[in-house]
Amino acid sequence: MSLRSRFSIAVTAGALAVSALAVPVAAADGWDGDPSTSHQSQSSNQGQGQNHTNQRLYRGVVTASSLALRSAPNRGGQIIRWAERGEVVSVFCKTNGQNVQGNRQWYLLTDGTWAWGSARYIRDLGTSPRWC
Repeated sequence: MSLRSRFSIAVTAGALAVSALAVPVAAADGWDGDPSTSHQSQSSNQGQGQNHTNQRLYRGVVTASSLALRSAPNRGGQIIRWAERGEVVSVFCKTNGQNVQGNRQWYLLTDGTWAWGSARYIRDLGTSPRWC
């Protein structure tokens, strides 16, 4: 088995473990897990300066052909891994970072490892992530 296959299996197992932990929290806050039925809304400032007791994960899909996921919310951060177009990612929260083609928001992803991805290339599935 190649190193890439082992890495993919490890990332998938980690994502499944995280999503299994997140399901009870998501159910408790009224979210049924189906982004098409979500009627929640968040303002762009919601969550700033608040206690982060809501540990619900959000989801997004990568729109770039290949997206570098980094150690910091800027293009100078070390590349942790690459995400491919169509990949569904788990988003913990968002913050402002380096501007990428008119978008300063970056998402902290939790898919097997913690890494930052530019929100310019991640389309939200459901509600927009909370602020970090």
